[in-house]
Amino acid sequence: MEEIIQFDKHLLLLLNGSDSMFLDYLVQILTNAKTWIPLYLGLLYVVIKTNHNTKEVFYILAAAGLCVLFAGTVDDVIVKPLVARWRPTHDPEIGMLVDVVDGYRGGNYGFFSAHASNTFSIALFFSLLMRQRLFTVFMVSWSLINCWTRLYLGVHYPGDILVGLLWGSLVGYGVYRLYGKVTTPAHYELRQCYVPMCILLLTIACAIIQSGVIVWLL
Repeated sequence: MEEIIQFDKHLLLLLNGSDSMFLDYLVQILTNAKTWIPLYLGLLYVVIKTNHNTKEVFYILAAAGLCVLFAGTVDDVIVKPLVARWRPTHDPEIGMLVDVVDGYRGGNYGFFSAHASNTFSIALFFSLLMRQRLFTVFMVSWSLINCWTRLYLGVHYPGDILVGLLWGSLVGYGVYRLYGKVTTPAHYELRQCYVPMCILLLTIACAIIQSGVIVWLL
């Protein structure tokens, strides 16, 4: 076990940070939950457009809420305090070696990553719901981008991310199965799924442009 822990720490130091101010600003934007509000609204648009029954829309919103509750809140409230594994930025052994971006160190404990579990549970739930391969690629990529930002910022070990992804996949799949027992999922057209996919690309493009402008103005 000690060898695995040490490997986890060495791998984090390889993936953490860079000498690029552009990447520093970009990651800070992408890791912020508020950045992805347009994506959530895009998903809501597709749900409302496809499900003309208010009750069906409510079931999906409730399912998404359960994903966040079980994937993220359980982690933050129960698992992190119980396991009490230091974040890399607070780890007495390697804390001083971590490349901290703009003073951001996160809370004391980091096992497991709520960013990973939250985003992957949402990505998997909506992928199972909409059943469009291209949409699934976009949603999984979105989750992995969020995971990368946490490694870059040095606030999670790769092991924290991996466990978060595994837990998020269990939650997303479990919530979808529960949703399927309550009602019959509607059929989603690929053309409707283009809305959140385009929003995702535009959001990333805007983050890249914003980061570039900030660096240029410095």
